[in-house]
Amino acid sequence: MHAGSGLLDRLDGRYRPLVTDVSLALGYVGAGLLLGQEQPPAGWRPVDMPGAVLTALVGLVMVARRLAPVAVFATSSALWILFIACGYWPVVNSMPALLGLYTVAATRRRPTALVCAAVVGGVWVYAGIGNIEHSSMPTVLAQAVLFPAAVFVVGRGSGALAERNRQFAELTLRLRRQQEEKALQALTEERVRIARELHDVVAHHMSVISLQAGMASYVFPTDPAASRRALDTIADTSREALEEMRRMLVLLRVDQEGQQDGADYAPAPGLDLLEPLLERVRGAGVEVTLDVATSPPRLPQGMALCVYRVVQEALTNVLKHAGPTTAAVSIRTARRTLVVSVTNEAGDDFRPNKEMAPGHGLIGMRERAKIYGGSVTAGPRALGGFEVRLTLPAPTTDDRPSGLPAPGTGDVPIR
Repeated sequence: MHAGSGLLDRLDGRYRPLVTDVSLALGYVGAGLLLGQEQPPAGWRPVDMPGAVLTALVGLVMVARRLAPVAVFATSSALWILFIACGYWPVVNSMPALLGLYTVAATRRRPTALVCAAVVGGVWVYAGIGNIEHSSMPTVLAQAVLFPAAVFVVGRGSGALAERNRQFAELTLRLRRQQEEKALQALTEERVRIARELHDVVAHHMSVISLQAGMASYVFPTDPAASRRALDTIADTSREALEEMRRMLVLLRVDQEGQQDGADYAPAPGLDLLEPLLERVRGAGVEVTLDVATSPPRLPQGMALCVYRVVQEALTNVLKHAGPTTAAVSIRTARRTLVVSVTNEAGDDFRPNKEMAPGHGLIGMRERAKIYGGSVTAGPRALGGFEVRLTLPAPTTDDRPSGLPAPGTGDVPIR
């Protein structure tokens, strides 16, 4: 039903001008024939059969006025002159010529329209001269100037309005396409952001769970208490991973009325959650320390999330590739720059080639840093081990973010 209606609308829009012109042409023919049946003014002969044929031809030519305005005007004017030369009353066929002038004025350049207006005025004067005994030349001259001038002005204004409407329609279509492209781009960026968030959450928590599960299986026969502690860590880590995934995915569950399908989600992780993050890593077998050398500024939520995710991803790589070892997280400011570094010693399972492979984690960290005008470098250290360094332009405020230890305490072990 809708497809049929759309087809009818398109056909109607395509043929509507032709239907309008055919209706106008038939209307002019009918009006001219009716007017020709009346008694003409003195000096003009009644419309007979040849005059009716000329009247029909003058009107029917108007069907093609949109296709060839100048040619149609010239044809109708020639037939009108022939009609007048045969002695018929000029008013009978004056309207098609004026309509032709209107079409030329609306669709063609000004010089062409002025020539056509002059032709109409000249034919009007020619008709007055042909019946000079019964015509008032001042009246004829006034009509020869006013009628074409009025039609010319109206036609030019209508053409300008049509051109503005066309430009406005094109601009509207262009803006609509740009809005659709921006909406699609925003959707793609949001999907990439959610995918990056999910990667960080799943990679980190699954690394912790994998290590704890392996340790629990290894010590189960000899140390049930340690095995139980590992299982408790697995339960806590999996629960936290599910909570973070739920917080992100609840954004995607929107009902038809635009309301969120579920409870309000928690705020994004920030610097205040660094210590719980490090505690999980320490529980997985990596001794981690936190060093806050100077008082860093209070970070916006997005920048704080960037720092958290970079530290999380760096420590996840330590768990994956370095095995049981020691690591250090350092946060400091220098020359209005926030520098966050995550370093680790080379563990027993350390594999430099694997750590230096440009995987999705490093790419994601660099993308996060670019959003805030920062950068991420990663590579092996000269003294052994590996380092990930995040550099961000620090905000102007000197407030220290909540959740961090007081400055000047040196290495702070995570308890």
